[in-house]
Amino acid sequence: MRREVQITTPDGTAAATVHLPDGEGPWPGVVMFPDAGGFRETFREMGDTLAASGFVTLVPDLYYRNPGWAPFDLATVFEDPDERARLGELMGSLIGDPSRVIADVHAYVDFLLAQPEVDGAAVGTTGYCMGGWISLTAAGELGAKVAAAASFHGSKLAVEDDPVSPHLAAGRISATVYVAGAEDDDSFTPEQAELLDNALTEAGVEHTVEFYPAQHGFAVRDNTTHDAAAEARHWGALGTLYGGTLLKS
Repeated sequence: MRREVQITTPDGTAAATVHLPDGEGPWPGVVMFPDAGGFRETFREMGDTLAASGFVTLVPDLYYRNPGWAPFDLATVFEDPDERARLGELMGSLIGDPSRVIADVHAYVDFLLAQPEVDGAAVGTTGYCMGGWISLTAAGELGAKVAAAASFHGSKLAVEDDPVSPHLAAGRISATVYVAGAEDDDSFTPEQAELLDNALTEAGVEHTVEFYPAQHGFAVRDNTTHDAAAEARHWGALGTLYGGTLLKS
């Protein structure tokens, strides 16, 4: 079951959907951060899929500061210069100001934890592309409120000269971390993976950092680079991650 909700943030009101498992709760909660294509039916369907596994799933509109923004067609957006520029502007309006992301993740997680169907004092997070960066940023910002954090084909997760790179907050992460990069993806390279792995290891964070034999965007069904086998593997990884953390807490 889906429920349309509105979440109050310091900068306004974000639309979102809450996806509920069948049966009687309460259940653990998870925030799912969309990719750069934003809040759309594909991610609502992904929220349904995760909810069917027994997790109350919140999918927020990350671009709520731009009300009325038109959805992107992921099949053509990168071939159309105007659409590519519009996508870049929306992404930049969010990740270009990390204080916005930090304010938002507090609002999203607090909202989810306050829902009567949600059990426990901590949530899981997962994100895709830009959302993978947000998922790990949330884990570093929120500490014990995030018990498990995942990133799939996330971008710029460990950039040495970037002051807001998520790897720099490894010492503040309480979550178990799972990161799956794509082998064919310049936005998360083996060098970044090594830097992230080292930072998490030094901080004593339980984690897995690995690569799937796929392209950037492999887990999201409306991406031209979607890979069915990699998507299935990602659902299995999420089940293992959350089963070993959220279901035990």
